[in-house]
Amino acid sequence: MVTLSRDGKPVIKAEALVTYELALGPTWNRFFEGLKEEKILGNRCPRCRRVLVPARTFCPRCFVDMGEWLEVAQEGELVGWSLTEIEYFGMPTPPPFVTAFVTLDGADCKFMHLLGGIDLSGIDVVRKQIWNGMRVRIVWNEDKNGTIMDIKHFAPAG
Repeated sequence: MVTLSRDGKPVIKAEALVTYELALGPTWNRFFEGLKEEKILGNRCPRCRRVLVPARTFCPRCFVDMGEWLEVAQEGELVGWSLTEIEYFGMPTPPPFVTAFVTLDGADCKFMHLLGGIDLSGIDVVRKQIWNGMRVRIVWNEDKNGTIMDIKHFAPAG
């Protein structure tokens, strides 16, 4: 579509979709291969000893290459959440949905993913079902493709 700018010059407005491929590298590849096996893999910084999930190539605090690989628990503590009710480009799923920030047992950082298994009919209903500090667990998708969506969502534990 062609329009005119304030000073009368033609402006073309268009949407372009660009297809691309992303090379994951050995660290991300190993993390995503673990998801296919229903394992959450992290790695430990040899200097500060923090366990980071998802695994990283280097520690963002110490700037050293990460060391030991380990599997962390599939349960943890909800430390933050956000209810999304309005659609935007690039959404992981149609709204409404809850984005959860979880500290998995055995990890020293937050892991962000969807939170499901609850009634999403409104913010007041959601607030009665989830709260910071509650325990959550991973629910896996049946079909796994080596992507972050191999994890279907977190759900309240117990």
